[in-house]
Amino acid sequence: SHTREKRYKCKQCGKPFIYFNAFQRHQRSHTGENPYECKQCGKAYISSTAFQYHELSHTGAKCYKCKQCGKGFSLPSSIRYHEMTHTGEKPYECKQCGRAFRSASHLRTHGRTHTGEKPYECKQYDKVYRYWSGLRMHELTRIGKKVKIYECKECGKAFDNPTSFQKHEGSHRKGKPYECKECGKVFGFSSSLQRHERTHIEKPYECKQCRKAFRCASSLRIHGRTHTGEKPYECKQCGKVYGYWSGLRIHELTHIGKKPYECKECGKSFYSCGSFLNHKKKLH
Repeated sequence: SHTREKRYKCKQCGKPFIYFNAFQRHQRSHTGENPYECKQCGKAYISSTAFQYHELSHTGAKCYKCKQCGKGFSLPSSIRYHEMTHTGEKPYECKQCGRAFRSASHLRTHGRTHTGEKPYECKQYDKVYRYWSGLRMHELTRIGKKVKIYECKECGKAFDNPTSFQKHEGSHRKGKPYECKECGKVFGFSSSLQRHERTHIEKPYECKQCRKAFRCASSLRIHGRTHTGEKPYECKQCGKVYGYWSGLRIHELTHIGKKPYECKECGKSFYSCGSFLNHKKKLH
């Protein structure tokens, strides 16, 4: 495979391929085409292989179990990704900003925040998006269908607003079945246990200026910006800069006037999930 001629070359990015089917799949990454759609949940995929793997999530077959927390998974790749939540491992690091990720695909997707690439295009309205999820949300809202972006990790059910999602999560709670093996503390959700377990992991990376310690080198580098004043994330519309990607993301919403988090009780809306949750706490 290393000596064979790569006859198929992508006209948009120049990447060459040996096999035509691999070339076709790559072309879809530029067009945003996802021809394999799940009839049960609406998720769409570029390749038939990815689609077949996804279908396993609906069968309930979870052959691979995590030795630390007992959670089951349908695919070996899923359990490997999950195990990193226990170790804190993030082997894929962005060379431009130091942010680290658990998978190569997440790193590639993140790279678009630096290159400005927006490969997903709505051909009807000539709008482009950085992520497939953005295009999918646009298409669903265009046809008047509610967008369900909050997915329950326990059962896979999806919701279109955070309030309904949080209420649903509570329906899975039967006491506190998830116990930390280190200290015995119990939790109602597996995700809460995973967050807690990270507190037991050693923090070998220490800031020389303030002595604050971190579990991974990328977190230490990001923290370093609080001392250096570095702000690598710039808004292309107004030039405003931010030390963190999340800050830029919230700022970009102000340009389009979009406040995705709405309180059902009073109707007030917010740009960030954090502001929304703080508002909810004040109400109760």
